[in-house]
Amino acid sequence: MAGIFYFSPALLWAAQMLLAARFETLQCEGPASTQEGMCRPEDDFMDPKEVNFQVKGFTFSEPFHLIVSYDWLILQSPAKPIFEGDPLVLRCQAWQNWPLTQVTFYRDGSALGPPGPNKEVSITMAQKADSGHYHCSAVFRSPGPGGPETASPVALTVQELFRAPVLRVTPSAEPQEGKPVTLSCQTKLPLQRSAARLLFSFYKDGRTVRSRGPSSEFQIPAASEAHSGSYWCEAATEDNQVWKQSPKLEIRVQGPSSSAAPTILTPAPQKPDAPETTSTKPPGPLPPLPTPSSKDADSFSPPQGPDPHLYHQMGVLLKQIQDMRVLLGHLVMELRGLSSHLKLETAKGPAKHE
Repeated sequence: MAGIFYFSPALLWAAQMLLAARFETLQCEGPASTQEGMCRPEDDFMDPKEVNFQVKGFTFSEPFHLIVSYDWLILQSPAKPIFEGDPLVLRCQAWQNWPLTQVTFYRDGSALGPPGPNKEVSITMAQKADSGHYHCSAVFRSPGPGGPETASPVALTVQELFRAPVLRVTPSAEPQEGKPVTLSCQTKLPLQRSAARLLFSFYKDGRTVRSRGPSSEFQIPAASEAHSGSYWCEAATEDNQVWKQSPKLEIRVQGPSSSAAPTILTPAPQKPDAPETTSTKPPGPLPPLPTPSSKDADSFSPPQGPDPHLYHQMGVLLKQIQDMRVLLGHLVMELRGLSSHLKLETAKGPAKHE
């Protein structure tokens, strides 16, 4: 007696999957055509993060991760790490590639677009903001469950291709005039993208001082005051899809050290022994000397020139002029006191003779 048994497609597919006793991430090493070649579980390696490395003449391939799903609908994403600037393609895959309709893709629970027949969504140039949990939903046409299905979410992380560069200066940010200066734009690519190449450019006060090139250093053979300013650098991929700037760095070139100015001694004013005039009329009051003010100081401010020694000497001269004004003020006060004393002596003289 012949019996007829009916198994649903999902049950048949699940039975096929259960035939495998174990699923592991495998790596193959050595020549596959010899006895030395073999595939071993990833746990057998000391460092599974290393890729494309060689040991004793054997080249190891990159590991791949096999994920088995028992759903009607799954979201397929790239197995390799995704970095900034990489193209990203996600596919909503049905069991046995059955036809789908009203396909919708989601990121972090929000639809990326209206439902449609397209089973793929692509991002031309991935950014870190594209990271998130993705899933898709669709309706099977025929055959299939006949209703809408939703795939399990897949976590996707877009990794940073390289950090924002940091601008370093050697020997210091305040170099001596005439000395060489080296600017270095420092950043690093990850191990998985070590074969890629970055281009570097340097800027000062909004102007380009060196266009993009493979060297991460910019050299100034002999620094001068004209090289003082605000510098920053930029690192970019060759296709210019990913580029990042460094923070600004102030560089101030120091001039030659100025020698100490000689000290000028100003003698103190002396009181006269006798007045030089016989007039009985005391001299009138002298107008007070103006005291130094900020306006006067500004009038004596030396021009900002390229010679710091001249700037220092003029500053010393301005200080001495101000000191002289103070001394002259004291002298005027002494003369006023002497004038009053002579006036009293003159008035008393005739009274004694009477």
